[in-house]
Amino acid sequence: MKNEGFIIREFQLKDLDRVLYINRTTLPENYPPFFFVEHYRSFPKAFLVAELNGEVVGYVMCRVEYGRSLVGERFIVKKGHVISLAVLPEARRRGIGTALMKRAMEAMKNVYKVSEYYLEVRKSNTPAISLYRKLGFKTVNIIPRYYHNGEDAYLMARTANS
Repeated sequence: MKNEGFIIREFQLKDLDRVLYINRTTLPENYPPFFFVEHYRSFPKAFLVAELNGEVVGYVMCRVEYGRSLVGERFIVKKGHVISLAVLPEARRRGIGTALMKRAMEAMKNVYKVSEYYLEVRKSNTPAISLYRKLGFKTVNIIPRYYHNGEDAYLMARTANS
């Protein structure tokens, strides 16, 4: 996918160091390298990076799970879980986060056959909440003290057919 000078493509193992750098630079929640590799191996079509001028500047990492529906239905469904989305500050406001999310959601629906998506987001992360709402996510719950610093998270979800 090409857009505003950036491209979206699937993560490759050669991107690991750069994705780790982006994760540690932009997010307070940092994952060990094996966590990224595990998701790449399990759900490669839903682990994407954004390149700008030949350099990886953002990523989205997702997985597929089974569990109770978060968007109205009360039975077990296949859900796409957006685990981590990050874009370097100097590459923001170009549509990269939106493009990463749209492409990941498309892959989770078309390749992994999920019927809904969900994610957790800090209550204080207004730009991310705005992005997710623009993409049709709604707050379905609040998770008290979800983050290491004690901050609450919004649990946001939407159907894959929205």
